[in-house]
Amino acid sequence: MRILSNDFGGYPYPVQLARELAARGHEVLHTYCASLQTTPQGTLAPQPDDPPTFTVAPVRLAAPLQKYAFVTRWRQEREYGHRLARLAADFRPDVVLSANTPLDAQQILMRATAPAPFVFWLQDIIGIAAERLLRQKIPVLGGLIGRHYVAMEARQLRASTRVVPITDDFRPILDGWGVDPARVETVENWAPVEELPLASPDNAWARETGLDRAFVFLYAGTLAMKHNPDLLLNLARTTRGRSVDGRPVRVVVLSQGPGAEYLREKAAEESLDHLDVRGYKPFAEMPDVFAATDVLVAVLEPDAGVFSVPSKVLAYLCGARPILLAVPPENLAARIVSREGAGLVVPPSDNDGFLAAAEEMMADAGLRARMGAAARAYAEATFPIQSIADRVERILTSAGANGALSR
Repeated sequence: MRILSNDFGGYPYPVQLARELAARGHEVLHTYCASLQTTPQGTLAPQPDDPPTFTVAPVRLAAPLQKYAFVTRWRQEREYGHRLARLAADFRPDVVLSANTPLDAQQILMRATAPAPFVFWLQDIIGIAAERLLRQKIPVLGGLIGRHYVAMEARQLRASTRVVPITDDFRPILDGWGVDPARVETVENWAPVEELPLASPDNAWARETGLDRAFVFLYAGTLAMKHNPDLLLNLARTTRGRSVDGRPVRVVVLSQGPGAEYLREKAAEESLDHLDVRGYKPFAEMPDVFAATDVLVAVLEPDAGVFSVPSKVLAYLCGARPILLAVPPENLAARIVSREGAGLVVPPSDNDGFLAAAEEMMADAGLRARMGAAARAYAEATFPIQSIADRVERILTSAGANGALSR
């Protein structure tokens, strides 16, 4: 098949899947937005062992994406859709697989590629998230705009040949929107464990940053104000001057955007020298980053519920380190970490519980070792790309055979 694989965010797992599908003989064009500044991206550059049927086509906007400027971002997302549509027209795919794509851009892509079968890889319920945000930011009018996007997403899902949600938690919403259950198949997200080998704690990055001599709490990934960066700030406040097994505690944040800037300012105001806020690290360097860490930290906004599964947690599971997770307990990431014994989970609004969990981890090296081992064992058993690609390939083949049913 000629497969257009579109992932707006350029994340590590979709491009890994695209490479695997190309290695199986399919001709795959993988597209992503090359103008993002606040998203850690995967291995998107050409690799020496790439199959000849695999091509990456970055979609570049006229200017960097303005994530926090609503009107400008809306225009740029439509620009992405139109530029992507031109690439799709030249490629002429047999089937489209699209993930993490803004709804306005997705609408343009769907129209441009019809009647080719369209597989909606549902990573987040974008419409509901947009409605909640817009109601807060723009009284009255925000609710109207939000309902517009909820309706748009529902129409796109109904019109898709297949829908691939990343969790069964999305199914009640899909049912309520009239999406045919026969066209829905869940494939849980993963992290490319093959690209995240275990590394030595005594590595160049650890020595360069001085983390080889510290006890490290690490947060890596997107950090908006909605993620409650005060949890990380309070962690830094309570660990000021502390040590574990003779190693000074450091709280390291690898991120960009408003949440990271807020923490950087607070660290300077309060002389929290051990709160170290840095920019993103390339995905290829994450094995060394994880190896230099003692506890991996993730936070999800309180109202996310089941509507989002943070990909950083899936990458964390590959790191063989315990996870301190502040997310709604009903979220799939929370259930995985709790079920597998890979870390401690608290609600994102429970600051005292978060700090108590951090204390428990600092106090018990055996607990940290058991949790880290459990995390890596789960990743190695669940994330190998071959079995995941088997399922997605079958879905795409089925969509290609039955695309006329809905398009």
